[in-house]
Amino acid sequence: MIENAKLPPDPARAGIAYIDDLLQPAPLRLETGISRLESGALVVAVRTDLHGCKGRMLDWWFKQFDTTQHLSWWHPLDHVEHRGWDRHWRKGESYIGATIRAVEALGEVPPVSAVIKFHDPAEILAPDAYRKAMTDGQVSAAVYARIGFGEDVVLDANGDPTDGQMVHVARDTSYGAVLRSRFILGQNTSATGHELPDAIGFGLLQHCYTEFSYLSKVLPSLYWGDRANRGDVPLLW
Repeated sequence: MIENAKLPPDPARAGIAYIDDLLQPAPLRLETGISRLESGALVVAVRTDLHGCKGRMLDWWFKQFDTTQHLSWWHPLDHVEHRGWDRHWRKGESYIGATIRAVEALGEVPPVSAVIKFHDPAEILAPDAYRKAMTDGQVSAAVYARIGFGEDVVLDANGDPTDGQMVHVARDTSYGAVLRSRFILGQNTSATGHELPDAIGFGLLQHCYTEFSYLSKVLPSLYWGDRANRGDVPLLW
């Protein structure tokens, strides 16, 4: 169980309980694996080592990728099609408030449509604790989004998928960075009576680990190739 009585009864925060623990470097009870809430929703946890990468590179990537080719660099097997960002995405500037639509597989789960709307991480992480973790260097980047999979993703009045959430928290290390990811799927289970099978959770776990492992192999060079980051390029000779 990953319930957290300390969190306020806000449905945006209620599912991914103990989420603020991601701000601390100490080991967590669930670093990689799946669990199920009393509601029937699935929680997926993934830890990925990003060798040679830093959190700032991850933040840069979400402001840059906008083609199917870019998605293929990210995951050459699972990522099928980039169907576009909406008007709120500003290349090189911001992805907060923007929605992306794509087609991707989840490990052994065949390709499905995905809708992902990004939000400020302070909406899901305790704002003061998040800012302190960033200042203290315990966190170097964070990404938060509402997510939905399938052809009939239910959206609320703000265009947010109602059935899932996603959080990525990066911390820089001596070898690069470590990325902790948390997902909740099937938030509508109690209303629909349809409980997602464990296979979906394991498929998402496999997909997340492999996509960021693949990305870590190319991200530093892509990041340094941007003239805005030339001052950050290491001298290798």
